[in-house]
Amino acid sequence: MDLFARAKEGFAQLDVPEVTRQNALKYLELWVSSEDFAPYLPQIAWLIDKGDFSGLLDRFFQILPFGTGGRRGAVGIGPNRMNLWTLGASVQGHSDYLKQKFPGKKDLTVCLAFDVREFRDKNGKYCKDLPNPIMGLSSRDFAHHAAKIYAANGIRSWVLPRESKAYFATPELSLFIRLYGAQGGLNISASHNPPDDNGGKFYEERGAQPVPPDDQLMADLVDKIDRIRVMGWNEAEAGGLIRYFDDSAHRAYLDLCLKGSLIDAPRKSIHGQDEFKLVFTPLHGVGSMTAMEILQERGFKVIPVSEQMAPDGQFPNVTKSPNPEVPESLDRAEIVARAHNADLVLATDPDADRLGGLYPGPEGTWHFLNGQRMAALITWFKLSKYQEQGRLEHKAVVVKTEVTTSQISRIVEDFQVQLVGDLLVGFKYIADVIYQLELAGRCGNVEAAPTDYLIGTEESHGAMVSHQIRDKDAGGAALLLAECALDLKRNGSSVFQKLEELASKYGYFQNTGINIQLPGLDGRIKMEKMLESLRNNPPKTIAGMDVTRFEDLRDPSGKLGTIKGATDSSSRNVLIFELGEKARAVLRPSGTEPKAKIYIETSSSARPKGQSDEDWANTKSGVDAVAKAIGADFTKQATARVGI
Repeated sequence: MDLFARAKEGFAQLDVPEVTRQNALKYLELWVSSEDFAPYLPQIAWLIDKGDFSGLLDRFFQILPFGTGGRRGAVGIGPNRMNLWTLGASVQGHSDYLKQKFPGKKDLTVCLAFDVREFRDKNGKYCKDLPNPIMGLSSRDFAHHAAKIYAANGIRSWVLPRESKAYFATPELSLFIRLYGAQGGLNISASHNPPDDNGGKFYEERGAQPVPPDDQLMADLVDKIDRIRVMGWNEAEAGGLIRYFDDSAHRAYLDLCLKGSLIDAPRKSIHGQDEFKLVFTPLHGVGSMTAMEILQERGFKVIPVSEQMAPDGQFPNVTKSPNPEVPESLDRAEIVARAHNADLVLATDPDADRLGGLYPGPEGTWHFLNGQRMAALITWFKLSKYQEQGRLEHKAVVVKTEVTTSQISRIVEDFQVQLVGDLLVGFKYIADVIYQLELAGRCGNVEAAPTDYLIGTEESHGAMVSHQIRDKDAGGAALLLAECALDLKRNGSSVFQKLEELASKYGYFQNTGINIQLPGLDGRIKMEKMLESLRNNPPKTIAGMDVTRFEDLRDPSGKLGTIKGATDSSSRNVLIFELGEKARAVLRPSGTEPKAKIYIETSSSARPKGQSDEDWANTKSGVDAVAKAIGADFTKQATARVGI
């Protein structure tokens, strides 16, 4: 019995929808019969020999979805994995999209960036004793393959030289697209995902990811690809279709971030005493080449976490996840901070767009700075410094997403500036606000110019601090947060104290995130059923509290209007449950990982004047308890809908 027949027999034993089984067979037949996929056959045969039909079906039942601007997932064999074929189809589709968007343009150009990842099959999904074309496949390899495809389509690529040891961070790519006058860009990265993952994220000419309906137009073209054009590297280079970045590009990014400085530089060390000591870790990513360089050039005493400094896509010395959203990832940084009696810890994720940190509290304690509190803190700091320096105007614009803390709304109201505060998750929507200001001088009820934009934040440890960079930027955010902590120290305060002051003045907020892990095909089916069940029959109460308002962002009669396509529908798969004025729960699927995400927010009013410390502590404890109860009950209700 041949490979395909054995796989067909194995698939017949699986309890999956028939359409899923037939799709898997269609793609598998192509891969086992085409010469283009012959290098993959030994590993496919091994999967069949060991009877891993569930894993085989998961690899072949679909083409890895082209989501809201790209593909991301586990590197592997099959159309539902990241490999040179799935990336190549994406790049070919992007090439077709660029030609359609810029008809007749002779010198179409893209900028390419990549991170430190390299596939080493950390999870042991493949046979180590057989040939494997994906083994050792790096982000650099993906980017160079993309350049050859762009070249075959007559599109020029800017990329780092093949012998370069450098990498470019996500925010750098956003800026380079604008600096080089490119019509698009591609970033090869899976950000903070596990080591075996990778992805390709596409950008438009403004340096942001496309928003609906443009992202749908690109996705439709990608879905139609049946032939991928590839040109040899030497031929492309000789024809001027592959060109190389020099140091000026990176320098431009550093200079732009440094222009965002709001206070005097740290004072130089006197008699061995530094004014401010900052511990930094890139978690084995590229942040040492962006955020750390910026901090050092601004004069900060930066103490590296030595065992995490080397760029390494296996992230060998990181606990749990290379993600500064995860407190455990900063355990080694805390040890260094304690040893040096530091003032602050900062960490960036592998592609240096997210920022995390720790700050000292009373009696030698160290505290994790979550994304919600960081967003509120740096928003307050930038507004307060602009006000102090006489630069704050009422037309200034602050932007946040729907699930970012509402404490920012109260801060913005206090400073009497403008807020766009109900965006879908994703910095492409924050970037689109700036574009709307460029086009029309307004976005919704906000009237301003792009230069009036001050800061945009998202709960997932992201900030965009310049209108010239159109994606989240850990470099600019790191300088802002470091200067905030330094300025507070100079004024006899601290991050710990300021967060307490913000809670007292604007209300104490507890923002809690809960992830429901739903891996594999079965998990995907359960996630869809969970959202649909809650959408069609929303709960009346959560944790004993009445649901006073339910909002489905997919509702075409709602505030977002008609759905603009499948990518728009995916981004709008968000359910909001308001529980009075000071509590809410929001549910959405992750756009990059196999999980559903729950966002809980509870809050108090501002601290009454004269309230005792004990009563205020009780108020905060009560807010925390309500958040915990909502999280527990809502998670239980949501998972019960799909029998978990």
